[in-house]
Amino acid sequence: MSKAQSRILRITNHMKGEKALESKGTAGKSSLTVIDNRDGKQLEVEIKNGVVRSKDFWKLNLRTYDPGYKNTASCKSNITFIDGEKGVLRYRGIPIEELAEKSTFLEVSYLLMYGKLPTKSQFEYYQQRVMRHTYVHEELKRVVGSFRYDAHPMGMFISTVTAMSTFHPEANPALAGQKVYKDLTLRNKQIHRLMGTITTIAAFAYRHRIGRPYVAPSSNNKLSYTENFLYMIDKLGNPNYRPHPKLAKALDVLFILHADHEQNCSASAMRHLTSSGVDVYTSIGGAASALYGPRHGGANEAVLRMLESIGDKKNIPAFIEKVKAKKVRLMGFGHRVYKNYDPRARIVRKIAEEVFEITGREPLIEVATELERIALSDPFFVKRKLYPNVDFYSGLIYKAMGFPTDFFPVLFTIPRTAGWLAHWNEFLDDPENVIVRPRQVYAGPKEQKYVPIEQRDEGSAQIDGKIKSYSTPESRRRTAAGNP
Repeated sequence: MSKAQSRILRITNHMKGEKALESKGTAGKSSLTVIDNRDGKQLEVEIKNGVVRSKDFWKLNLRTYDPGYKNTASCKSNITFIDGEKGVLRYRGIPIEELAEKSTFLEVSYLLMYGKLPTKSQFEYYQQRVMRHTYVHEELKRVVGSFRYDAHPMGMFISTVTAMSTFHPEANPALAGQKVYKDLTLRNKQIHRLMGTITTIAAFAYRHRIGRPYVAPSSNNKLSYTENFLYMIDKLGNPNYRPHPKLAKALDVLFILHADHEQNCSASAMRHLTSSGVDVYTSIGGAASALYGPRHGGANEAVLRMLESIGDKKNIPAFIEKVKAKKVRLMGFGHRVYKNYDPRARIVRKIAEEVFEITGREPLIEVATELERIALSDPFFVKRKLYPNVDFYSGLIYKAMGFPTDFFPVLFTIPRTAGWLAHWNEFLDDPENVIVRPRQVYAGPKEQKYVPIEQRDEGSAQIDGKIKSYSTPESRRRTAAGNP
């Protein structure tokens, strides 16, 4: 078919489609009409909740292509709502601002998990069950103790949480049967256990890194969830030690802000892994591994290192020019979802001032506030809707509270575990629950014949950066000894 004939066919198909639309009277219908210009076929796809089902396009022998899932809804969820254009974040319909002001992290975790705020009796039961599980098996303590003295806290956390699956075979679908989580009491047991145990594992990883003995959870049942965590991290010789209440509250609010954020990388990983039927501990370990990445949970650490590299307010103009020239990245600004001011960032900035009143003003805060002022008034950033996100100030708060930068991802992981468990819980009850299996667009070579190694051309082949790996001096010494 010539180009002219092809063009005539496309025009004819469009005209047919327009006439079909007119005759069917589609105005106002919640559907999308698609015309395949290759053969003139027409497809009407239902629009529901602002989305169309990709599966409907199978009828045209088509798949959708969306790297990074920028415009793909992978599930239906009732947990977290985000309106990125307006800067809105709600957990189960409740604005994040109200929860940060009036609630506690443990109460918010219940809300995420079970859909409603708990009554007094429900919360007391939930709190009791979670706090009891802050006491861990002695062998789990030995798992943490087996790591090198300089092991990264996140590596210790991920490995230890994943190892928990070996401690609880009765909760492992691979061992106890694929329907094991249909038992809601057993399912809730895992939720309570993980919510309690993660703070202890995190505290042990912290103490292991600095060479101090592990501290058992406090026997004072009046300590809150975050107070008990800080107690396990900081207690030395004082048997009556209690963390500063305002610092514990600040950390509690940060935990609320980080508890869930819709289908981010790690939450999607949690659902993806859960779809295979693997146990919840392995799924949490996988989700935490996703969070470990610098593009996700390591963002607040990157902000801190950026501010340290700037050093002084006087260096900001030069730094801004480097950002515009794409020589460096502006960390802590912009978000895949938000095209407005991240609502969590406003809350975090207020918390920062409250923390600095107690710990002293972090010197980098002056650089941060001036950088924010300049960026928000510069047309370059305003045009691109680059507003501060939650990571911009949270790293400064953690630094002011004395946490080492490599512990920041762990502080992110503790609250986000509540969100992961909420998604796990929701996924298990989802009637559309199937194993996740994306498709691909194959772009490799067509069918080729196998060539025996003796007949392969050595002329253009070489050992280069594509296959070469790094060799240590020790390795080269051994190789030299073996080949005189």
